[in-house]
Amino acid sequence: MESSLIISIIFKVIGGLAIFLLGMNYMSAGIQAVAGSKLRQLISAVTNNRLMAVGVGFSVTALIQSSSATSVMVVGFVNSGVMTLVQAIGVILGADIGTTVTGWILVLNIGEFGLPIIGVFGIIYLFSRKDNTRYLAMMLMGIGMVFFGLELMKLGFKPLKDVEAFLNLFLVYKPDTFSGLIACAMTGALITGIVQSSSASVGIVMGMASTGIMTFDTSVALVMGMNVGTTVTALLASLGASANAKRAAYAHTLIKVIGLVWVLPLFPFFLKVIPVIMGQDPNTIRIVNGVESFPFIIQGIAIAHTMFNVINVILHFPFVNHLARFLEKIAPDSPAEGHIKFTKLDIRMLSTPVIVIEQARREIINMGNIVIEMMEDLKCVIIEGFDNEKSIKSVFKKEEDLDIMQKEISTFLVDIISMDLPHNQIIEAQGQLRIADEYESMSDYIANIMKLLLKLRDNSLKLNEEKKKEITELHDHITEYFKLINNSIKYNTKPDISYVYSEGKSITHHFRELRTKHLQRLSAKKVDPLMSVSYMNMLNGYRRIRDHILNVAEAVIGDK
Repeated sequence: MESSLIISIIFKVIGGLAIFLLGMNYMSAGIQAVAGSKLRQLISAVTNNRLMAVGVGFSVTALIQSSSATSVMVVGFVNSGVMTLVQAIGVILGADIGTTVTGWILVLNIGEFGLPIIGVFGIIYLFSRKDNTRYLAMMLMGIGMVFFGLELMKLGFKPLKDVEAFLNLFLVYKPDTFSGLIACAMTGALITGIVQSSSASVGIVMGMASTGIMTFDTSVALVMGMNVGTTVTALLASLGASANAKRAAYAHTLIKVIGLVWVLPLFPFFLKVIPVIMGQDPNTIRIVNGVESFPFIIQGIAIAHTMFNVINVILHFPFVNHLARFLEKIAPDSPAEGHIKFTKLDIRMLSTPVIVIEQARREIINMGNIVIEMMEDLKCVIIEGFDNEKSIKSVFKKEEDLDIMQKEISTFLVDIISMDLPHNQIIEAQGQLRIADEYESMSDYIANIMKLLLKLRDNSLKLNEEKKKEITELHDHITEYFKLINNSIKYNTKPDISYVYSEGKSITHHFRELRTKHLQRLSAKKVDPLMSVSYMNMLNGYRRIRDHILNVAEAVIGDK
């Protein structure tokens, strides 16, 4: 074979593969941007209902076009405690079916239109100013790149059909014997383990099969092995994760391995069923202008891929709970899981940024609930006095927790903001970053007010009934104001802007009234200087909490 021909083949195959993978990436990013709200709803829908979990796994994988990304995301959810092992296994089963969608996209066989699709939607992507249009164009441009990449790989593989030495390589792996079948499956697993994308691996096989380089039975045997190879990504993602996250990755691998074990002995019967379903022989050769083609082989591979995964899911579906218990035995909890995280965010979720934004919103709601608990603890100490040691310790412990939560949330959101996302999602992430900071600041002021009360105690002073009543009323006023804003985040609604500002002014007026009363008391009666200063600092602390609540409201509304 001439060196120029070898170089041409290598460039076309590697270039086609790179364009294929880039197209998958663009398609995934575009779909996530366009269907971000749907992805959030799907993840929120995961419950212990196994059928629902399977449906979510299928839908998410079909949307983001990557079972590897879904499995890594699931490992991240399990590692952070968002998802239980049983839920994760259900989602993984659904992802196994969802991954077959890519094969059906390739069945459309419109490779010749790949380049025009890239051209048209690439221009729209580059020059469109509207986010929705831009990301829809990115998705369609990605589809064009997938088809064009596959077409380049086909062109690259085509000359190899006439190279006898290359064709002899596939005779070694011919699945007409059980050992040959195992060799094919292992080769497929190895290829996918290296490429880290079952979609790309299946695309390579489809490209080679469509040129006649390999037979239908060889291509199907390779694809069966590729189903196992795709689990490597999740196994790598589970390194350094919790025991439960490791179990989720092991579940993915075990399900695929069991699938391969049952399909290999039945492989000859499996192959016979496919032509019956198609109504055509996948090995049919069509000659047009002296050029051979195999018009049905890609469809046959897609059917085989789908059949295997659907049957495998059906077989495993009734035993999800048993599988979870088995994995708990073979992968027990380690004595020390390492650093304790305060949020359920995990770096493995960054492959699906819209999910991180949704999870960050949940963590911010959790921060808000902790702030409310701190306000309740503070009120208990104000009313009941310093005997309530539990509430005193609780305030300082929660203030420290919120410091850490704010840092963890900020770390993730900063990474998200730097990604190529729709403007509205970046704005939402920026708003969440601001809210997390405001909540942490509120906790500081609550802790400061508690410190002022303790300072009075240490100096044998305490609030009289009049001051206690005034502080309590202001405390309740601000607590209700905070709950109003926090509920708008919790239920994903926007508060009435006019009411937000009017209520903020009402609290300011309340503060000024108490300050005036205090100053009048100072002129009428001598007050301990420490008591006077501490009382005013408490009022100022509440006023600063009010300012931070208003800042949160503006972030939620999108004002300023």
